[in-house]
Amino acid sequence: MKKVKTKFPLLMTLLAALMFSSCSKAQTPEITPTPTLFAFSKGADVGWLPQMEATGYKFYDIDGSQKDCLQLLKDRGMNTIRLRVWVNPSNDKASGHCSPAETVVMAVRAQKLGMRIMIDFHYSDSWADPAKQTKPAAWASHSFADLQNDVYQHTFDVLTALKSAGVTPEWVQVGNEIPGGMLWPEGKSSNFSQLAQLLNKGYEATKAVDAAIKVIVHVDEGNNNAKFRWFFDNAKANKVKYDVIGLSYYPYWIKSDYTATILDLENNLKDMAARYDKEVMVVEVGGDYTLVQNTKDMLVAVIKAVKAVPNNKGLGVIYWEPEGEKSWSGYQLNAWQSDGKPSPALDAFKN
Repeated sequence: MKKVKTKFPLLMTLLAALMFSSCSKAQTPEITPTPTLFAFSKGADVGWLPQMEATGYKFYDIDGSQKDCLQLLKDRGMNTIRLRVWVNPSNDKASGHCSPAETVVMAVRAQKLGMRIMIDFHYSDSWADPAKQTKPAAWASHSFADLQNDVYQHTFDVLTALKSAGVTPEWVQVGNEIPGGMLWPEGKSSNFSQLAQLLNKGYEATKAVDAAIKVIVHVDEGNNNAKFRWFFDNAKANKVKYDVIGLSYYPYWIKSDYTATILDLENNLKDMAARYDKEVMVVEVGGDYTLVQNTKDMLVAVIKAVKAVPNNKGLGVIYWEPEGEKSWSGYQLNAWQSDGKPSPALDAFKN
């Protein structure tokens, strides 16, 4: 979602993260075991959180007491944290950070609270989404064969660093909102055979670290069945390897109230699960922060739609950046109030 390069290579950055984690272990409790993996996942993408805290933003509970943002989310029924990871990001407040090293630190922190972890690989130095899939600067001149190796090695290195720090993610996204492909132009979906090879390298790297990690392939407009059939028919024809179909659902961006498209979302979820024999998950959802009741009602409806997928193939629902309060982020679809407190809309995750 979300419409100064470092001087050290990835390995040095990852080692720094591991050292930080190791030094912290003596002062912190042991990592809480991951909850039962078969529970319905309710969660949030919180990629902005470290930089919000670095700029001094404070989070509060409804009684006015200052609290850890992750604890506030957990108190509202969330059990999952999704973290995007960029290859070599800048230090920009809203469009930077999310480096491999920072991702390791955040994942350790979330897991210590008993949260399940999803890692979202953008394979870029900044935002990757349907409008842009820019190669990392360090990969810009690489051949297609090099890019395949880049995807494998980057994925493997980040997941290995996480595992060394005591975190094995439950899910890994290979690419972020990729109806048009990734790592343009070589990985455009107009050349699906090459996109398939890149996706499979991410899958293979993930399974090499831990075969139990579920790999997600993620497409936007979860209510658009035609788009999903086109993409995943091509994925099947090109032998793409994956475990879960990930969907975004943002009524705001398609300029329609959720009541007009929620049945389309539910039907698409069921169709994807049956047509491709895959599990499905809404990995991004959000509503206008000014429309609290509407957003809460939408979340209740989305959770219900995912749970309605037969044979327990509907895995969960993830809110994209609820903590990204408007005055800090400029993002309209956050779920936080101007006083630093969570929006009541998030109470939809309590049940």
